[in-house]
Amino acid sequence: MQIIYVGPLYYGGTCLQRMKAMEKLGHEIFPVDTEPKVVQEKKSQFIYRVRRKLFGPPDIVDANYTICNLIKKYPTNILWLDKALTIKPETLRIARKISPKTLIAGYAPDDMAAKHNQSRAFLKGLPYYHVYFTTKSYGVTELESLGVQKAVFVSNAYDPAIHRPVEVSINEKTEYGGPVGFIGDYENERAQYIFYLAQHGIPVRIWGTNWGKKCKLTHPNIRIENKSLWGDQYARAICSFDINLGFLRKINRDLQTQRSIEIPACGAFMLMERTDEHLELFEEGKEAAFFNSKEELFEKVTYYLGHEEERKNIAQAGRDRCLRSGYSNNEILNSMLQFIEKLSEQY
Repeated sequence: MQIIYVGPLYYGGTCLQRMKAMEKLGHEIFPVDTEPKVVQEKKSQFIYRVRRKLFGPPDIVDANYTICNLIKKYPTNILWLDKALTIKPETLRIARKISPKTLIAGYAPDDMAAKHNQSRAFLKGLPYYHVYFTTKSYGVTELESLGVQKAVFVSNAYDPAIHRPVEVSINEKTEYGGPVGFIGDYENERAQYIFYLAQHGIPVRIWGTNWGKKCKLTHPNIRIENKSLWGDQYARAICSFDINLGFLRKINRDLQTQRSIEIPACGAFMLMERTDEHLELFEEGKEAAFFNSKEELFEKVTYYLGHEEERKNIAQAGRDRCLRSGYSNNEILNSMLQFIEKLSEQY
């Protein structure tokens, strides 16, 4: 199929990973990058932030114009919008008028019913989508109530080219890893859990932004790198920790996250917050470990640090589950595209 693929295509982002998966599946892709370097540089500027807050994210790169031109030039099967907050409803209206057979499909790994993930253009454009894929199970009814014709729940996925077991040297383990680690942005509840571990003698190393600026809790057992990791570095860091902690983003009402899949896909041990969706994805105590409280987290960390062989067996079983159950981008996107192809028969 021919697909106009719209979204933030920066290195390390899952949007780019999904686009590459579509290419590997044999589809012809026409990329429209909504966040090239020029946009990323402006995002930190005061004027940009004020404008975004008042009017929503601006279309600095004329993505709307590019989409209209591509629709006119190519008889594409799909216009794929990956959390495309700058795309205007008028653009989608024109696309449907010019090419009635082109299906407009949306996707987002975030909670799109939450205001902090929306824009005015996004909300007004929802009635023009033929289908919207969401990784939030509760998001199906919410998106349809916002005007989407059809919303579909899909699980998170991993990129097999990036999220895979990596042999790390002693030097790399020193550079990236340690006994217990967390990779992700700062949130107060995450800091509270990690601080609890530190108070009880567990050293924790943290990779991610905003920790140095926002975290007020300090302890000799907490090592904050205050730096994001992308691509191969990210996978190497995961493989450098004996235990990878996983926390849900409460502001997004997460029941699973990208890391819920990426950590096991790397063949690494995951200790994640317990949810029904996590228990469906991985068998507890055999393919991953879970916790509900600070006390249980400390208990599980202490236990698994002292049981290396069991920990490694669980990590391998988690990796096997990812392969067996088809959690990769290639497999999940293939099923999504098949759904769109079947849906297109109605138009």
